[in-house]
Amino acid sequence: MGYLFLAGAIAFEVVATTLMKYSEGFTKLWPSVVTATGYLVAFALLAQCLKTMSVGSAYAIWSGVGTAAIAAIGMLFLGEALTAAKVGGIALVIAGVVLLNVGGAH
Repeated sequence: MGYLFLAGAIAFEVVATTLMKYSEGFTKLWPSVVTATGYLVAFALLAQCLKTMSVGSAYAIWSGVGTAAIAAIGMLFLGEALTAAKVGGIALVIAGVVLLNVGGAH
């Protein structure tokens, strides 16, 4: 059940971060409302997942997947450049999350 809460937390965080771009510094009402609501729900779901998961693993997955997803959304839909450095950075984030989880399995 923890991973289900974590997946929901990631999804809400990614939506909130994406809509933050469209809030134009929180000057547009509805993107700002969705951003704030999305983060509130994301943290509530993350808190629920921490009842059954270690904080290190959960946060590593949450932040790593969220970072990779936002970077991909930026490149695919928001006109951000696809560079070797960005691809390498995403690969390093994913590798870091995997290492944290493998290292925490003992």
